[in-house]
Amino acid sequence: MLLAIEQGNTNTLFAVHDGETWVAQWRASTDSTKTADEYAVYLYQLLQMSGLDFKSITDCIISSVVPQSLFNLRKLAQRYFHKQPYVVGDNTVLGIEVRIDKPKEAGADRLVNAIGAHIAYSGPLIVIDSGTATTFDVVAADGALEGTAIAPGINLSVQALHLAAAKLPRIAIERPAHIIGKDTVSAMQSGIFWGYVGLIEYLVTSIQAEYGQKMSVIATGGVASLFEGATDKIDHFDPDLTLRGLLEIYQRTVSAPKA
Repeated sequence: MLLAIEQGNTNTLFAVHDGETWVAQWRASTDSTKTADEYAVYLYQLLQMSGLDFKSITDCIISSVVPQSLFNLRKLAQRYFHKQPYVVGDNTVLGIEVRIDKPKEAGADRLVNAIGAHIAYSGPLIVIDSGTATTFDVVAADGALEGTAIAPGINLSVQALHLAAAKLPRIAIERPAHIIGKDTVSAMQSGIFWGYVGLIEYLVTSIQAEYGQKMSVIATGGVASLFEGATDKIDHFDPDLTLRGLLEIYQRTVSAPKA
């Protein structure tokens, strides 16, 4: 039983794999102040609801872009599962090259997504991850991470608009029926939603032109499904991309020859 933890700036995903399939998944808000004991209380109840317990967990892999939380996630694995966790970017085998000027700057989430996409789709790829930031990762045909474009995430843009403009309310993100809004809320929804569609279409087109090859485009992340059917620039919507990548990294690491 593998416990996979994928922590982004906004949400943290916990998932359990039994060797054949993912048997449970839970998502919580990321809180960098949460202690190992607090994580344990949260997980204990969820594991029990799925017919599992701490003793069921035989291994743990962690991907985190929140350095302040990593210490407590490590302690969670050590104290409650009695395991030294595998941490992406630390003691794991990626099996891909990172062909950017400063490889250490590549976030764990981007590395995991690149691997998850490469093992499922052929050819050079653009992986769009819609989270706190919206990232456009270029993955070569051999699986290497070759570069990225990073934009503010759609939720971050909505929050910034609300905080910076006194008369603009906080809105829910949804696809509006019309581009021309007839009131403040519909006008904001149109600008945000269709503005992001425009961002996606322009960057995908420009990346493909600069790369010089046809590239398949894979979308994942918390709000990626919002854009399904809104643009023909995205070939596949894949909500399981990150978990697939984490599982692949774990399998590569445990099967690698020991020094």
